[in-house]
Amino acid sequence: MARERPTALLLDFDGVLRHWDPAVAAGIEREYGLAAGVLGEIAMHWGRLQPVLTGQVSHADWVSSVADALTESVGPDRARAAVQQWQRYRGEVDADVLAFVREVRAAGVRVGLGTNATDLLDTDLAELGLVGELDVVVNSSVVGVHKPAKEYFQAACDALATPPARVLFVDDEDWAVRGARVAGLSAYRWSGPEGLRYLRAALGC
Repeated sequence: MARERPTALLLDFDGVLRHWDPAVAAGIEREYGLAAGVLGEIAMHWGRLQPVLTGQVSHADWVSSVADALTESVGPDRARAAVQQWQRYRGEVDADVLAFVREVRAAGVRVGLGTNATDLLDTDLAELGLVGELDVVVNSSVVGVHKPAKEYFQAACDALATPPARVLFVDDEDWAVRGARVAGLSAYRWSGPEGLRYLRAALGC
């Protein structure tokens, strides 16, 4: 049986609407004598990351824990300075995706941001000029559960006031796409702006 045409769009943030230049972290690691890739490795360690993505600890506490983990390598002062410099970079908005968001909203499609994020998300959205560009923001640290849990996607559909079968989810991670499909949403694996043609067709825009 053919699926119903989606009437709402749920977009991932990092890797879809926001991108990170890996050269920034690499430059900081070189400047402070850190091993290549260590900032991301420590920050994204699941035991450290999961609590901040579900609101159990603050973004500030998570950042402090990253600096603490680097202390043995370069000492506490340099570790804190490196992490502070790393955190000043908040990524870059994908202009093509933002233009698409504006286009589909103008066509009457509700658009939500569906992201595993910390309590810094609202600040990031403001700094990146994205306030008002989305109908809803569904932040895992506010919801208390993260993608790919079914409960997360149900909360996102509730926020969009749209049943799962009418929501199209876009993410650059296979595990998130699979989770959305299990929860009853349509889902598309994002790999770059070439995917916009498919999304326009799927939404009828």
